[in-house]
Amino acid sequence: MKFFDDKINSIRQKIQYHPQNLLIDIDECCSSSETHLECFSPVTEKDLLSVINSSKSTSCILDPVPTQLLKQALPKVGKSLLEIVNSSLSMGYVPNSLKLAVIKPIIKKPNLDPRELANYRPISNLSFIAKILEKIVFNQLRLYLQSNSMHEVFQSGFRQNHSTETALLRVTNDLLSALDRGSNAILVLLDLSAAFDTIDHAILLDRLENLIGIKGSALTWFRSYLRDRFQCVYLNNECSYQSRVKYGVPQGSILGPLLFTLYMLPLGKIIRRHGINFHCYADDTQLYISAKPNEELCINQITDCIKDIKNWMTHNFLLLNSDKTEVLLLGPNIDKNINVNTVDIDGHLIIPGKTVRNLGVIFDPILSFDAHICSIVKIAFFHLRNIAKIRSILSLEDAEKLVHAFITSRLDYCNALLAGSPHKLLHKLQLVQNAAARVLTRARKFDHITPILSSLHWLPVRFRIDYKILLLTYKSLNGLAPHYLQELLTPYNPPRSLRSQDAGLLLVPRIRKNYAGGRAFFYKAPQLWNSLPINIRDSDTLSIFKSRLKTFLFAQAFE
Repeated sequence: MKFFDDKINSIRQKIQYHPQNLLIDIDECCSSSETHLECFSPVTEKDLLSVINSSKSTSCILDPVPTQLLKQALPKVGKSLLEIVNSSLSMGYVPNSLKLAVIKPIIKKPNLDPRELANYRPISNLSFIAKILEKIVFNQLRLYLQSNSMHEVFQSGFRQNHSTETALLRVTNDLLSALDRGSNAILVLLDLSAAFDTIDHAILLDRLENLIGIKGSALTWFRSYLRDRFQCVYLNNECSYQSRVKYGVPQGSILGPLLFTLYMLPLGKIIRRHGINFHCYADDTQLYISAKPNEELCINQITDCIKDIKNWMTHNFLLLNSDKTEVLLLGPNIDKNINVNTVDIDGHLIIPGKTVRNLGVIFDPILSFDAHICSIVKIAFFHLRNIAKIRSILSLEDAEKLVHAFITSRLDYCNALLAGSPHKLLHKLQLVQNAAARVLTRARKFDHITPILSSLHWLPVRFRIDYKILLLTYKSLNGLAPHYLQELLTPYNPPRSLRSQDAGLLLVPRIRKNYAGGRAFFYKAPQLWNSLPINIRDSDTLSIFKSRLKTFLFAQAFE
């Protein structure tokens, strides 16, 4: 507990304090909200029961009874819980008993030294009633933000229908489009130090009031929510002293991530001033810009933007972690076309790397994802060998759970980025899936793999990628995907009356280079979509679309 407290205090001390510029970004970077959220609406008993029943049955040591038992006792205690929740919403008051968090330290990466305290991330566990209250406030706040379009368009963290995959798909699409035009690009990945834990409560409340438009008892509720919070570390059945939470929002809470994205809201306009493309996922920020080979890549434009970002972060008590900031130059013959040795990031000269890890995906200069696929294959075979050693003592059901947890999840993670990749690269992933199927079914090494995959109802790797692309396309066309993906797809409107005008087709844009533009989402998605039968494209619901699409792809894969 002392280590976590000292870490945050140390970070705050590193940040130069500028009280006269404390709220500068609200006046200069964003306009004040014209709409207001004066108070939270009381919930009905039906709504409360729905929230409770849809929540996970996880328990915290602060809970007087197990969550599962509480759910069973809802007919008896439901009205009492409803009174607690509605009283909190109407009075703008959060009881102190609901503001205590138990920290369970989680190691950041499996290969880190567990004896080093710096390798742990403080994850807060709250009582079940506190999480229910937060979820109700979260739902009302999210509805208010969505109805007034207050979210940052290019912030994908902790938002419905957004994910790391949709964020990377947009970034990759933009970079591939630049390469298709014959341009070179630079990608900068910024990282913050303990961003969730250094948030200043005064700035956050001022931002909620002046930028988001939260007033009255709703603002009073948030002020009570942030005031007089305490936390303690629970480890090996031992509990530390209770430490007052002076800064930050609790990691692991329901409201914390949303409040963090609102805290970071002015950052987008600062970056747009410099004409630089960007995308954020929580506290991870990506900056990228492109230029023709005969033009000077605007390194100064990037460095000036980062200086303004650093200045804004200083005013908001956020610390840019230069040691973890990465730079990648993209384009064919990049060494000949771009003469960039270092990039100045917050006074640190960063040498561009040969590859960078971006939200779990390894990017290379031509976005071939060769290094990423090799990494997946290496890790997957490591886990597959371990599963094979204990396969004889596992039931088929348990073995399948292990295979999906350690192998299939890696093959499917952000596989939409691999659309249009060469066969030789996808074949490496297919060998992993073939080996997993043989281990699961205990088939012999030389048994034909197609009947095995068909019996397991596993789509081959290439078809799994097509399925992901088509699923995202359907969601984009039906308002179930981020706006930044929706705007990449254009309905096909022929210049004259044709039978195909009502077929739900998409316009396939022209590209110059197959190795780049042919793999971009804005090209690959319409191409695959137009190849579907019309009955699949016209599916009424997402579940019907998924069912029809799987049947169609399964028939293509094993015909």
